[in-house]
Amino acid sequence: MEVNSIALIGYRGSGKTAVAQALAARLGWEWGDADVEVEERAGKSIAAIFADDGETSFRDLEAIVVDLLCLRQQTVIALGGGAILREVNRKAIRGCGAVVWLQASVETLEGRITGDPATAARRPNLTAAGGRAEISRLLTERTPHYRACATLEVDTEGKSLADIADEIIAALGLA
Repeated sequence: MEVNSIALIGYRGSGKTAVAQALAARLGWEWGDADVEVEERAGKSIAAIFADDGETSFRDLEAIVVDLLCLRQQTVIALGGGAILREVNRKAIRGCGAVVWLQASVETLEGRITGDPATAARRPNLTAAGGRAEISRLLTERTPHYRACATLEVDTEGKSLADIADEIIAALGLA
């Protein structure tokens, strides 16, 4: 498979943005973050989009951003955790090139999410439960979509960014 771009998918807190930066630096490529692009287009945080306009408006804007990002060449793309929810996005993501599903345990995801103050300020809970219960439920719902899109699955547990980037580069034959 010829790899012109790499899309990173996975649940919030799986490391998509950090890995995208590390991987792009290693490859000498550009990188992009779908959540940042959505916020720039909307002129407000994802939490504010959800509060002011609702999840459907957010997902509509996300679909535009996913489509545009997946057209880029030599780019590592960090996609939002729910980008795989819409079939139109899954189709665009599959056309991206390599699609890497970053994985971690529910406990690790919860620790990363609660340990990042920017996450709470920028991103809303997606269920009334929040926390570990939300992560477990949504991860169970999203796993079939992640699996259907992924060309490579990478467990991020206990690994440095450099190790994760090296693993992806080696698995995709980009070394």
